[in-house]
Amino acid sequence: MNVRVRGIYTTALTRLFLDAGDDVVQASPPIQRRFDADFEAETHDVAVATTDDRQGVGVSGDEAAVERACARLRAVAVDAFAWTDPAPEGAVFDGRVTDTLGGGAVVDLGETDGYLPYRNADDRVENGDTVRVQVTSSTPPWDDDRPRLDTELRAHDGLVTLVPGQEGTTVATHDDAAGRELAGMTDLLDPDVPEGWGIRWRHSATEADMTALHEALDGASKRARALDATLDDPIGDPGVVAPVAGAWVWFGRESRFALDDLRRKVSTTMPGHHRTKAAANAASAGVDLAEALCEFREGEFPFGVVADQFGPVEGDSVSIGHGKPDGRLITLGSGEVVERDDEGTVAVERTISGGGRYDALGTRREAGDTALTKFREGRWWYPTVYRGADGERKGTYVNVCTPVECFPDEIRYVDLHVDVVKHPNGRVERVDDDELDAAVEAGHVSEELAEKTRQVASSLERAL
Repeated sequence: MNVRVRGIYTTALTRLFLDAGDDVVQASPPIQRRFDADFEAETHDVAVATTDDRQGVGVSGDEAAVERACARLRAVAVDAFAWTDPAPEGAVFDGRVTDTLGGGAVVDLGETDGYLPYRNADDRVENGDTVRVQVTSSTPPWDDDRPRLDTELRAHDGLVTLVPGQEGTTVATHDDAAGRELAGMTDLLDPDVPEGWGIRWRHSATEADMTALHEALDGASKRARALDATLDDPIGDPGVVAPVAGAWVWFGRESRFALDDLRRKVSTTMPGHHRTKAAANAASAGVDLAEALCEFREGEFPFGVVADQFGPVEGDSVSIGHGKPDGRLITLGSGEVVERDDEGTVAVERTISGGGRYDALGTRREAGDTALTKFREGRWWYPTVYRGADGERKGTYVNVCTPVECFPDEIRYVDLHVDVVKHPNGRVERVDDDELDAAVEAGHVSEELAEKTRQVASSLERAL
């Protein structure tokens, strides 16, 4: 399959897909130099792009290609997770407005909902209105944002987009000469574009051959005709009208280090290259400079150096990003970093609000209680000790999770359901094995990861 890759994981994933026998297309100049190869500029079957928060990648394209790409990505390491996107970019839905906000409307799409900015709507929308919309930007399941919608439907096919109501041909490129040449060549392709749709080429199309351009234009034209057909149908109940395949892949700490190993086959790569770049946008330039100046052997990730530069440090406030195997992200509040060392320990203290009881422990939650959580970068578990205002211990809760990553503003991991608790009287109890079994049954957790989880939990039981 033809794969297009973009973002901080590009070098490693290019190596991954090439090793699997796939063709990487539309490669950027740095990738062409790094691999010392000429990559074709033809249209892609699947696109893989780093998410805005750098935690993973989005995958979109042909359904079979998306499935194959996800299988390759999920096999990177045991803590890589993949989920189907219920509202991928380009998909068309019939929806119903369920709420109107200051800048737009919330639209029920059936399996999920989306956000329609008022500027993207043909007419004024009110609660209860039905609309036919297209997803213009999708969001990963761990993100709180809704997919963005538009009532104008467009037809995409890699190198080209067909736009309704646009006349003629335009080229989105900074190279004016190449753009003029491509616009002039378009008529030679004998395009069978539906009436009323204009042609908008991507910059990468300026480097594609005639065969690739013709295939892209033909594919987009077929999509445009299919969209034209939907416009004649009345708007129905919320649900997909013109599906597009998409998925999201989240990389855990072990995955990022496995990607380092792949990148190292191609170019100088510092220990923790992807872990450092995932921590903060500002880290990318520093990593690139270090790799341009220095030679690195395989070694330990320099957590202390990275944390000193970007955080966290003592006194900082960090949130706890408690990921779930189904893709959701729950924030367990924020706390103050009260201890941090160069080996990767980050101790976070939180003040607990009163009311109810602590899960599994059964002891009361009271105003003035504190929770001291000691995270260790790369560890498959972390303990939280709950104490009352008088300092009395109310129990210890040990969470089993994917290897912890201590980012500047947030501690991240995916919860693996099984936990081990130590009650105030010293009794040790293991809980929620049934939830792990259910996650395996649902396909959210692999058998390999589940077995690792059980091993960690058993070790904790013995240790406590």
